Amino acid sequence: MSRFFRGGDDSSSESSSDEEELYSGSGSEDEQEKKPEVKKAANKFLAGSDDSDSDSEDESDDDNADEESESSDSDAGQQKKGLSRFLVDQESSESEEEEVEGTTKVKSAKDKRFDELEATVNAIQNGQKINDWGSISNELEKLIRQVAKLQVGNKAPKLFIKCIAELEDFMNETLAKQKVTPKKMNATNARGLNAVKQRIKKNNKDYQDQIDAFRKNSDEFMESDEEVVQKPKPTKLKFSAAAAGEAEGEDDEGFATVGKGGRTLQFTPESILKHLRTIMESRGKKNTDRLEQIKIMEKLLEVAATPYQKIRVLMTLISARFDLGSGTATSMPLEHWKAAESELASLLKTLETEKDHVVLEGVEEWDDDEKAPVIAEGEKYIKIPGSIVSYIERLDDELTRSLQAIDPHTSEYIERLTDEGSLYNIIFQGLLYYEMLQKDATLEVPQESLNRVIQRRLDHVYFKPSQVIKILEENSWKQIPSALDSSITPRTEANDAGHLINVLCNYLFENSDGIIRARAMLCQIYFLALHDDYYRARDMMLTSHLQENITNFDITSQILYNRTLVQVGLCAFRKGLVYDAQNTLQEICGSGRQKELLAQGVMIQRYSTVTPEQERLEKQRQLPFHMHINLELLECVYLTCSMLLEIPLLAQTGSSPDVKKRVISKTYRRMLEYHERQIFTGPPENTRDHVMQASKALAAGEWKKATTFIHEIKIWELMPNTEEIKTMLAKQIQEEGLRTYLFTYAPFYDTLAVETLSSMFELDTRKVSAVVSKMISHEELAAALDQVTETVIFRKGVELSRLQSLALTLSDKASALIETNERTLEQRTQGSTNAFNRREQRGGQRGGGQRGGRGGPRTGGNTQRQAGGTQFTGGALGAAVRG
Repeated sequence: MSRFFRGGDDSSSESSSDEEELYSGSGSEDEQEKKPEVKKAANKFLAGSDDSDSDSEDESDDDNADEESESSDSDAGQQKKGLSRFLVDQESSESEEEEVEGTTKVKSAKDKRFDELEATVNAIQNGQKINDWGSISNELEKLIRQVAKLQVGNKAPKLFIKCIAELEDFMNETLAKQKVTPKKMNATNARGLNAVKQRIKKNNKDYQDQIDAFRKNSDEFMESDEEVVQKPKPTKLKFSAAAAGEAEGEDDEGFATVGKGGRTLQFTPESILKHLRTIMESRGKKNTDRLEQIKIMEKLLEVAATPYQKIRVLMTLISARFDLGSGTATSMPLEHWKAAESELASLLKTLETEKDHVVLEGVEEWDDDEKAPVIAEGEKYIKIPGSIVSYIERLDDELTRSLQAIDPHTSEYIERLTDEGSLYNIIFQGLLYYEMLQKDATLEVPQESLNRVIQRRLDHVYFKPSQVIKILEENSWKQIPSALDSSITPRTEANDAGHLINVLCNYLFENSDGIIRARAMLCQIYFLALHDDYYRARDMMLTSHLQENITNFDITSQILYNRTLVQVGLCAFRKGLVYDAQNTLQEICGSGRQKELLAQGVMIQRYSTVTPEQERLEKQRQLPFHMHINLELLECVYLTCSMLLEIPLLAQTGSSPDVKKRVISKTYRRMLEYHERQIFTGPPENTRDHVMQASKALAAGEWKKATTFIHEIKIWELMPNTEEIKTMLAKQIQEEGLRTYLFTYAPFYDTLAVETLSSMFELDTRKVSAVVSKMISHEELAAALDQVTETVIFRKGVELSRLQSLALTLSDKASALIETNERTLEQRTQGSTNAFNRREQRGGQRGGGQRGGRGGPRTGGNTQRQAGGTQFTGGALGAAVRG
């Protein structure tokens, strides 16, 4: 066809050859004679306006050709004239339509829907043959959507009625077989069967008359003619000011809430359950306007007339508000959180006043939306399915997520933190509600629900000082009627915070197990350590044996274990137990990952291979700022304790080459070596500089200067009883200065008067004698104490030969090589038990029987403990119990 659409200028040459080819071939002589005229007519038609510029001679020729063609057409028996020969007449078009109808049949939209319905029914029947309830559930949902378009009035297609009736019978048969011979289904089939059961139970009520007719006589039902009733055409909605003013559900601007089909929604007490059913079915689906659903439920709450309706609306409304914060990256909006908190309080208050309505887990749902349930004979309650503790936990989690997203150094964080008081009141009211349910023996209240509420209450108080807990308890009891009391935590004992923590923890010890019991133990230890009850906290930590299996618990429980361990170490430091504090804090502070282990920040390492998913989970575990332990204070305590232990040890190994070299804190040693390599050291600027300067002064025997450096650290002001802490540190520095002096200068003395040492270090003579006696008994000092003359008599050791010195050096290097190999093996085997046991045995052999330091073993294999809560029994706490 493209040859006919060329311009008229070049038709003289190219088109002529084409036309000759086109018209050559078969034909009579008359037709051959007519070819020039036909060609001119065709050229004129197809060339368009380009041929209008041709001369008059061509036009006259064209006119003559048209006249000749007309005469020939009339002679040929009503042939077409001129250009009309290219058009299709009516007779030919009708014949073509008849041919098309013979090959293709056009279906109406209704027929197509019936075909889809039949295909879905066949898919359900195929699923029944292979007992595939997952596919049956999906196809049933599809079938119900399809029949809504084919339904006329209340009458559904007979094929649909037959399908759902047979499906219900098949379902009942399957359930009966499951009861007689229980056979475990896979998870997909079980979920599909439950979904079909609920859907059939709800759906078949609407078609019960037709189903009964089908079961009465299926053949007659299927052969009867269906009444074809024309659906009324939808009329256009006309809104007037008067009608809009009378319609219920109208808002202040004069607009009414319009549902599907353009009908105005009527919010009446009778329609509440239907609206709730619609909203619950649309939850989780795409293109669902959650805010619009919340507005509808707020209006339903206003028109709720019975307690049952109010409870159902409140529960659905709270769940819908929680859906707004379902994203992992966003927290629940503040206004909706406050609304959910007030609605949950209203729900608990309603349940408290309406004692014949109870909300329990595992209760069968009420399916009849036409009427509310009534108390059955022999029953005392209307049971509503739901979980109060789940609402409390979700409200608590949303507050935590909100605090994580707010900058803690702003006033907004303080304002948000004030909501914790109202949340604690909700938790307390939930605990009272579950206590009330447990008093009735006819109700099956799961013990786990009560344990979860108590655990949430404990999580909000274990890290707080007693004064703050007392205020929280007083405010909570003010919201409770005077006639109501708690059987677990009575009103009369609300003023004693220690007793409250003890009662809650003991209740969980007796009535729970697993993670909840372990967390209760850790919370009580944390509270005791926070309030300076070190020995009781240490004994509970050791007797609980949590250090042995804490790695099998979840991440949040391991974080709580690390926090408790740190708090026990700080408590030991405040008690003046430097060795115990250093050994306890070594596990966390020696790893260099304090932020990560305490969930107080995400450490971005240089060569880390952390995926975005792992980083997101790590950020979700972070604790709110008000629960943090000050990391600078923690480092200061750890370095100070390490200084008081390492400086005398360095002096001992430096003056006595036969003494086995040990390292108490590798972190402290690295910092000290780095500080000594500096050419010029200016005045100390931070906590680390103060400790390093104090270490150098203490090693040089300038204990007063060391005390000054330590006292100048401003972080001590964050600890309670700051002056007592500084006094304790000054006393510790004096004693360690005395030990360092004796280790350093013992080879140069034959005898040394106790009075001289007392005046040098400003210590009492009895204290000096006690320190020297302990050093001699631990075989740290080769001397004797003459109590008559009050002098220290030093024994000169045998001077080592060259061969002996080299042998000791070789032994030290071999021991270091063995430790390096064991660490490498442990990393490759990921800390397997066998490798760890071999390391323990060798460490025990190397340190056999020697006692060093004050209050515990100071020699032997220094086993590096893993961060996260393992091997707590070895070290200072265990040694302190044994000693």
